[in-house]
Amino acid sequence: MKTRYIRSDADTPNEEGIRQAGGIIRAGGLVAFPTETVYGLGGDALNKESSRKIYEAKGRPSDNPLIVHICRFSDMEKLVERIPQAAYDLAEAFWPGPLTMILPKSDAVPYETTGGLDTVAVRFPSHPAARAFIEAAGGYVAAPSANRSGRPSPTTAKYVAEDMDGRIDMIIDGGEVGIGLESTIVDLTGEMPMILRPGYITQEMLQNVLGEIAADKTMLKEAAGARPKAPGMKYRHYAPKGVLTIVEGNRDAVTQKINELAAQASAAGEKVGVIATRETVDAYHADCVKNIGPRADEAAIAHNLYAVLREFDDEELTVLFSEAFDTAGMGQAIMNRLLKAAGHRVIRV
Repeated sequence: MKTRYIRSDADTPNEEGIRQAGGIIRAGGLVAFPTETVYGLGGDALNKESSRKIYEAKGRPSDNPLIVHICRFSDMEKLVERIPQAAYDLAEAFWPGPLTMILPKSDAVPYETTGGLDTVAVRFPSHPAARAFIEAAGGYVAAPSANRSGRPSPTTAKYVAEDMDGRIDMIIDGGEVGIGLESTIVDLTGEMPMILRPGYITQEMLQNVLGEIAADKTMLKEAAGARPKAPGMKYRHYAPKGVLTIVEGNRDAVTQKINELAAQASAAGEKVGVIATRETVDAYHADCVKNIGPRADEAAIAHNLYAVLREFDDEELTVLFSEAFDTAGMGQAIMNRLLKAAGHRVIRV
């Protein structure tokens, strides 16, 4: 398969290219497209064969649900059995934006899209190219992140192409994404709303709208063997090719431990990388030390995380170490992704 490329962003919208991309989806093909979070790999959400193609292109387990992307709130009515008041409240506060809601699915949504579940994950992205593309595609686009399963999610079209060239029909290059981490996922099917995956919309922000809200206990722990109810809950995700370990503790102890481990790995012939903050980047000694941003700037750290992991792959590093981050606010989402990327490999000092 030859993958076509078009450019469409806020400054230079490509209306004809977007129309063609929509036609590919309507014909059962696959298109990678930018959102405000990461790049998505889109197919027709109401076509079970399209969803199967997504799983095949990604090498993704078929019990890992896909998110259905829409371009207007009213389109959710076709996807779900009923819309609770909490969904209206969340939509008013955060849609369009980086929030996914899980609701009981309607018969219109095939089980191939939901990973065999009776629930459907729905999101209304804010990225202008994404919304135009979804409209052109018929209004219902199933899309996980546009990477091979388990790899760091792509935040630029370059990394989409690295994983997907020759596997899908088209890539829409919308430039670098804004947020850099996938959407927050909230389950609205139980007695109390529950966060299944943390993201840019934090627990505190959700509580300001809904009141009390629970958080899935596996967000910062390894998930059990049960079928995942939302993307990213069960399987190893976001992982670089090198073996990543997180070191947690006070700043001086962490710096000392990472330097000790890096020296041992280098002596064993490994090529070592370190994820550091602006405050500590000069304290490390390794083949490659990446400044992920100021520790107080969670948005910058989130924005840079996947790019840094991909850059380590570009430089063929084999052993990686990262500082840990606070789990309040957006730090919860950062640690969720880091722990998944590391396979929950953590050293506490």
